[in-house]
Amino acid sequence: MNTNPGGSGQFGQNQTGPIVPKTAAEALRPEAGTPPPKRSRASRSQVVVFMNFVISSVMLMVLAAGVSLYFGKQAFNDPGPSANGDTFLVKPSTGVQDIADQLERRGLISDARIFRIGVRVYGNDSALKAGEYQIKPRASMRDIMELLKSGKSVMYSLTIPEGLTVEQALQRVAEQDALTGDMPATMPVEGSLATDTLRFTRGATRQQMIDKLLADQKKLVDEVWKRRTSDLPLANVEDFVTLASIVEKETGRGDERSRVAAVFLNRLAKGMRLQSDPTIIYGLFGGKGKPADRPIYQSDIQKQTPYNTYLINGLPPTPIANPGRAALEAVANPSKTDDLYFVADGTGGHVFATTLAEHNENVARYRAMQKKQAEDAAKGAKTPGQTDAPADGDASGDAGDSGDAGGDAGAAQ
Repeated sequence: MNTNPGGSGQFGQNQTGPIVPKTAAEALRPEAGTPPPKRSRASRSQVVVFMNFVISSVMLMVLAAGVSLYFGKQAFNDPGPSANGDTFLVKPSTGVQDIADQLERRGLISDARIFRIGVRVYGNDSALKAGEYQIKPRASMRDIMELLKSGKSVMYSLTIPEGLTVEQALQRVAEQDALTGDMPATMPVEGSLATDTLRFTRGATRQQMIDKLLADQKKLVDEVWKRRTSDLPLANVEDFVTLASIVEKETGRGDERSRVAAVFLNRLAKGMRLQSDPTIIYGLFGGKGKPADRPIYQSDIQKQTPYNTYLINGLPPTPIANPGRAALEAVANPSKTDDLYFVADGTGGHVFATTLAEHNENVARYRAMQKKQAEDAAKGAKTPGQTDAPADGDASGDAGDSGDAGGDAGAAQ
């Protein structure tokens, strides 16, 4: 019996079993799709699972690093937290980590870790230099890194003016609080320090400054001495410095230094005493200097000291101050004059003379001017019990009649 009614028709193809009637709902229900293939044994391997985890973790880490790098770079370049700025000292051999920690503690950066990483990323881990730096307000971490890399430290000044004694100069060195270290146990010889302004960074030592001043003065003295005129009545370079120190103390006027030097050199050549007021002062007070309110008394001129050129012949045993270049140059190449005397003119300069008679006239004019000035001052300033002059007698100009060089004792520095 034929059970395939379709025969070889279209609906009968591949039909191997009986036809099962379906309800309308079953006929409309979609047939199930082809099931997925079963997972291979390799896909279920623990190694593959671990590698997937590793790759995923690395990708997350790279992403996190990228985000951190972006925000870290932004923080490194953004304005810093300090509204006022400050100075910051980097001591020698200080590492980046210590620098970063100190900057954060001082409120100059917001995050020490970002600063440290940023410095290393830019390859400046060993490029930051010791020194004291002026951090500007709102300076970024990158700004600070570049500043510390540049080595442009805050500079301090030490000024030694012309005419200071060695003791006075060393006092300035001792009082400069940006310097470190002790003062030397032995004081350098008088006249041996340069009169100059030295620039230095915090942490430089006092001994370094003194060594620099000594070396600079020796170099200067040797240089000027080599260029001296050939007929100076000076035995050696020590005498040269000594006379230059006297010239330095006698006048601060650049236009008359060489003429003042000529007076003293002319007197030395003639065997006359120098009779210079500053030598009296140094003999009495030494390197400390004369108090500003203490005049030279008449009796001081007669006090025997190794430096009193009113009483000794020739030059004193040592310089009486540190001479500057101008005074050294004036002695090395003095004016060509026959002057033997000079006296103050009351305006900061001097009047010169070749004869004693001419000099005495200049001294008389100077005394008259002093007297008038004193009288004018006394009219408005005199108080009960006040005397017009020191009990011992101010020596202002009185020694001029005996033929002194300056003739203005008491008016000198």
